[in-house]
Amino acid sequence: MPDVLVAGAGPTGLLTAFELERAGLDVLVLERDARPTTQSKALGLQPRSVEVLADRGLLAAIEPHVQAKLPAGHFSGLPIDYTDLPTCFPYQLGVEQAHVAAAIEARLRTPVLRDAAVTAVAQDDEGVTVTAGGRDHRAGWLVAADGGRSTVRTLLGAAFPGTPARISLVVADIRLSAKPAGLADAWQLPSSGSGYLLPLSGGRHRTIVFGEEQQRLGRGEPVTAGEVQRALTAAHGPDIEVGEVLWASRFGDAARQLERYRHGRVLFAGDAAHVHLPVGGQGLNLGLQDAVNLGWKLAATVRGTAADGLLDSYHDERHPVAARVLVSTRAQAVLGVPDPDAAAVREVVTGLLAVPEARRAVAAELSGIAVTYPGITGRATDVPAAADGRAVLVGAALPAGWADRVETRDGAGPRLVRPDGYVAWAGGPGLAEALLRWFGPPAAERPAPERATSTAGATT
Repeated sequence: MPDVLVAGAGPTGLLTAFELERAGLDVLVLERDARPTTQSKALGLQPRSVEVLADRGLLAAIEPHVQAKLPAGHFSGLPIDYTDLPTCFPYQLGVEQAHVAAAIEARLRTPVLRDAAVTAVAQDDEGVTVTAGGRDHRAGWLVAADGGRSTVRTLLGAAFPGTPARISLVVADIRLSAKPAGLADAWQLPSSGSGYLLPLSGGRHRTIVFGEEQQRLGRGEPVTAGEVQRALTAAHGPDIEVGEVLWASRFGDAARQLERYRHGRVLFAGDAAHVHLPVGGQGLNLGLQDAVNLGWKLAATVRGTAADGLLDSYHDERHPVAARVLVSTRAQAVLGVPDPDAAAVREVVTGLLAVPEARRAVAAELSGIAVTYPGITGRATDVPAAADGRAVLVGAALPAGWADRVETRDGAGPRLVRPDGYVAWAGGPGLAEALLRWFGPPAAERPAPERATSTAGATT
């Protein structure tokens, strides 16, 4: 019987499960779809996500599917240079989300349970019971990573405030029967106009279109080949021909965020916790960072080694990061509106981004490199993560009682590195306080393990 259930087998849910398994927990991922999706969905891994995936040995399986290493990100289509970011990966990887998910899923110990749509959630003081695929599944905790239209969020009635969509767009994977020579032959940064085209694997193309027709049609209206054809003809002329629409979805610039990421024994991550205009791959990357922040904290809670308040620090650290992304994507939506006033603002922003200091600040934010948390002194990209999900103490003696939670290594520059790669202590006084703050009391003072009680009497 699992310690934790995860709803949703997208990259966020899968990486959360991977992190929990690395820490020694038993995890079951529940997925409503009967088989892995082949839809391209998000197409970019930002530098901070690449750092994390590389550190966990997951990048090697993704790299064969990478279409491009782009030395820049973009802010509403305005290029933002990444080449001087303080990282070993000063670029974003152009890769389909399906390949990212597949690489993580292949490393899980327990196979994903598919064709298991969640229909009910009940929790008590000892754990959570989830009805999925017509069966009850019991565990101590549930991580809801079931997307922007989260069933778990709806079942719990969790407040999801924000702003509704003002514009409507269509994203589609298509096959082209004909196109002008040289159009969409290689990966490139998107422009702010309708009709963006990008080559995918297998002779497919990704397109994003938005115009008067998209604004008229309701969110539930099917996307037809004729609709996509009209938009691409308007953008590229009569020599482009849509052969087949393989997958399409309507989306908008709604921006919403849960008031709390924790609801009792249910924790939310990824799009289930926050939705926004999917520009620049921010949603995928935001979810991956949720996963690595949550995983080690939840594992410590289950094992009974967590410091007081550690699990709640997941919300405290990640909620402000997502709130900032929502502000950024809302601003980018405004800059992309085909309106004279928006064009004027865009001209001003273009000039501001030509200033090196401004460009570097935006690059650090978009890439995830600038993300930090209170009491944290930065990232430790030169300290590989421990294989078993422990923290790492470099260049200092570990006090007695924390060896099961902290691995020690020789090296210069003493640092205490959390399992998510952030530095909690960087030399000088305060090591014992940092250990207590992030990794709980020493073994002799530790409470009874959570996992011994949270799954007691559980049924599957």
